[in-house]
Amino acid sequence: MEFSVWGIITAIVVGAIIGLLGRFVLPGRQPIPIWLTIVIGIAAAFLGTLIARALGFATETSGIDWIELIIQVIVAAIGVAIATNLYGRRSVSR
Repeated sequence: MEFSVWGIITAIVVGAIIGLLGRFVLPGRQPIPIWLTIVIGIAAAFLGTLIARALGFATETSGIDWIELIIQVIVAAIGVAIATNLYGRRSVSR
């Protein structure tokens, strides 16, 4: 597997967008740092793509693959919700 600088930058940008969209669809305030949102977004982008491919939805298109994007945002929202609960518990226990 070969990584390029642009590939890494693209993963960070897409991860940030997916993470922020995942945060946006959740009600209320999520007291987690932005770096954690980006990490969750990057993981959600990869995991969402794997899920979409397993379900047969991730196909090469000439535009935006909306179903894959929706799956990624749902995965990001779940990740943000889990991180919010874990991060909130850590802050309270101090």
